[in-house]
Amino acid sequence: MPRLIRLDRSGHSELARWEAGDRSGHDAAAALLTDELDRGMIASANRGDGTAEVIRELPVDAELIVLRRPIVGG
Repeated sequence: MPRLIRLDRSGHSELARWEAGDRSGHDAAAALLTDELDRGMIASANRGDGTAEVIRELPVDAELIVLRRPIVGG
């Protein structure tokens, strides 16, 4: 079951969960993802091989999308 989570002070908060093939659930999660990206969050999609990639749109085959704040400082 695909999920969209945001890393936060509690550990993480689940923003959306939808069934594979559920177009309306995917669309709702995509809208939430866009809102979070517009607020400056960074999103990564986990791949099946243990890697992740930064995304700007919700992939249809995503299992886990993780949102986090950008790293600042230096």
